[in-house]
Amino acid sequence: MPGETIRLTTAQAIVRYLAAQFIEIDGARTRVCGGGFGIFGHGNVTCLGEALYGYQDELPLYRGQNEQSMGFAAAAYAKYHLRRRFMFCTASAGPGTANLVTASALAHANRLPMLMLCGDTFQTRLPDPVLQQLEHFGNPALGLNDGFQAVTRFWDRITHPAQIIQSLPAALAVMLDPADCGPAFIALPQDVQGWTYDYPVELFEERTHRIRRQAPDPAEIADAVALLRTAERPIIIAGGGVQYSGAVDELTRFAEASGIPVVETIAGRANMLATHPLNTGPVGVTGSDSANAVAEAADVILSVGSRLQDFTTGSWTAFALDARFISLNAARHDAGKHMSVPVVGDAKLGLEALETALEGYKAPATWTDFAQGERKKWDAYVAENVRYGNRPNSYAQAIGIVNDLCDPRDRVVTAAGGLPAEVAANWRTLDIGTVDVEFGFSCMGYEIAGGWGARIAQSESEPDKDTIVFVGDGAYLLMNSDIYSSVLTRKKLIILMLDNGGFAVINKLQNNTGNESFNNLIADCPTVPEPFAVDFAAHAAALGADSVKVDNPAELAEAFKRAKASDKTSVIVMDVDAYDGWTTEGHTWWEVGTPAVSESEKVRAAHDEVESARVRQRRGV
Repeated sequence: MPGETIRLTTAQAIVRYLAAQFIEIDGARTRVCGGGFGIFGHGNVTCLGEALYGYQDELPLYRGQNEQSMGFAAAAYAKYHLRRRFMFCTASAGPGTANLVTASALAHANRLPMLMLCGDTFQTRLPDPVLQQLEHFGNPALGLNDGFQAVTRFWDRITHPAQIIQSLPAALAVMLDPADCGPAFIALPQDVQGWTYDYPVELFEERTHRIRRQAPDPAEIADAVALLRTAERPIIIAGGGVQYSGAVDELTRFAEASGIPVVETIAGRANMLATHPLNTGPVGVTGSDSANAVAEAADVILSVGSRLQDFTTGSWTAFALDARFISLNAARHDAGKHMSVPVVGDAKLGLEALETALEGYKAPATWTDFAQGERKKWDAYVAENVRYGNRPNSYAQAIGIVNDLCDPRDRVVTAAGGLPAEVAANWRTLDIGTVDVEFGFSCMGYEIAGGWGARIAQSESEPDKDTIVFVGDGAYLLMNSDIYSSVLTRKKLIILMLDNGGFAVINKLQNNTGNESFNNLIADCPTVPEPFAVDFAAHAAALGADSVKVDNPAELAEAFKRAKASDKTSVIVMDVDAYDGWTTEGHTWWEVGTPAVSESEKVRAAHDEVESARVRQRRGV
């Protein structure tokens, strides 16, 4: 009844509130918070831990091995659920919380919801300075947790129990907002966690949320349509926002009705099946010759749900200087980039409105035929690129084998290094929304942890399918402990660990800019007297996984079949060549800083080559 209250600690109130929040997805009602990842310490175990203990069924808590990897897992969980569900992460005061900074930055760059509930120093300051406290002599209120303000969309420090009545709904609103979506951080001083307050009972009543769909302004639709009707060589850039909006069907229908070729960003991979005749391929630095050929020739580009980062745009050299852009995006900031004609709104509603208003328009058949011809040539290149036989082992070969043997609904996860480019270029989409290439923050270490988080989400709805992780040796050495997590929690992963002896893709960039190999491949580290190979199969076995080292792609194929048949996490290790076997086609120019002055003739020549391409770079804001 109105006015009724219940006395709870701050921590108990937070947990009870989260457990009462639901979301409607495709007509079904489920908890918006799928649970959490936690490592307890003195800053969160006594109060928040006590509160979570009573909600183990409603909010299952997964014990992490590293706070950073917990955050990666939470981000991958949210991505699987298309930002409509999230996980929380809880860490203790001090280094545990500090470990979440990188994960928060990843979620922020990728615009993914994640809630961080982190311990903080005492609000009373009576025991100061406390264990793990950073003291700022001129500002006693400043602490480690303030650093998260740069990598979150919502930040708060709870200094009184009543504040969560406003803070929790505000954090949830940000995490579920299509335009402002991102991580939320709530700092919880250790004493405040245990303080009590008489909360209104209404705060804990079950509530069902829905993702807002912002209809675009009719005037902006009219401007976009007027420009599209002038197009002789139009293309659609399909970004990750297409999937987050649930607009895949609308994208396909609009493209088919207008005959406009579609190119995909890295975040937008798996917006269309590889076999769709209007899917022209991935665009940009890690793209395809087909998509980049039509992008270069296009006169009007409709970008849908993309933030148009440099790997998509070839540092803004992938398009003609006089090409015109239309950007349909839920976020105003993205819709207006590079002097685009903005259409601010939901991708699903926006595409429907564009299709209706553009009725009667059809891209010239010669243009559509050109795009399809380029895609056929690219498909032939990929088929040869993934072929194995009398040639060095490569990423592309491993990708091709998995692509041939996996289930269409299996989910592929990778990040950073050379594998995003190789997966983006060589993977042929078998089903919608099955590819997670983390390249918004390009963060090594996401691969296995993200695979674990994706598998937790996948097991909720598709338990008979697999999550497949591609990871290089550099990223494996950086963060591998969630192999153990996946075994402990019985969330099976299939991990392809491809060993090229170091950070080979950065070595390739080093060489391509005229530099000698230095400090990237293990063999080229001057501080390493005797390089040796890690026994990755033995290491994975020690973490509880089934593991095997294979010598060639044919053996990898047989090992992958066994992994598919198993109900346990499997790690398959194969050496790949650090210099040969890279996908050499499909790349656009990418701006990197090169020395304007050097004693090396090769470095000077590479600098001149890089600078010579700058004349093609658009100057839009």
